Amino acid sequence: RRALYMTAAAEFIAPFLFGVAVATTVGKGLIAPHAITLNVVIAAVLAAVVWNLFTWLIGIPSSSSHALVGGLLGAAILAAGLGVVQIEGLLKIIISLLISPVLGLLAGFGFMQLMRLVFQNATRRISGAFKNAQVITALGLALSHGSNDAQKTMGIITLGLVTAGYQETFHVPLWVIAISAGAIALGTALGGWRLIRTLGGRIYKIRPEHAFSSQTASALVILGAALLGGPVST
Repeated sequence: RRALYMTAAAEFIAPFLFGVAVATTVGKGLIAPHAITLNVVIAAVLAAVVWNLFTWLIGIPSSSSHALVGGLLGAAILAAGLGVVQIEGLLKIIISLLISPVLGLLAGFGFMQLMRLVFQNATRRISGAFKNAQVITALGLALSHGSNDAQKTMGIITLGLVTAGYQETFHVPLWVIAISAGAIALGTALGGWRLIRTLGGRIYKIRPEHAFSSQTASALVILGAALLGGPVST
């Protein structure tokens, strides 16, 4: 639980530190503004929520990014046709979503190899050092997650505000950043134990050195994408 609460706090802080480039990509760069209605926004969000709840119930980690982008595309295309899709923004999102797992795999593989090389003569006691170091790497991963995933929600909420006439231009208000970051932090603090068990032990028996390497590699990939405005799946 200490790990959960620490992670939740970092996820809440992250969007205030690293900006809202991803929110702008999702909310402004994917669908032509004239095609966005409240019905489109609600349909997109409901589609993503239903899929995420289903995968959570069966204990499979899934991408809210893929679900939200797919829901927004499907709703907008049905409402106004294929012509409303902004190809440049769509390509940016597709490239981000497709290459992030590959980059994560390569970064994780490379970092683990580096750890093995550096600590090849170490005893098993090194696991204790890696366990303590995970406090730092887990914080880094949580910050990267909060800086990327929470922003998709910000983009959709701001899109709704513009569509409903509460804002004339697309800019993410501070209160939207706060409630989106708060929601993702609360969800983390409550604990998705099914997902934790699947990822932590049912794919591969993870030891502290594996966790340290994977968290470091993932954090670098995700944070890099967030700063560039690319929505990726953590």
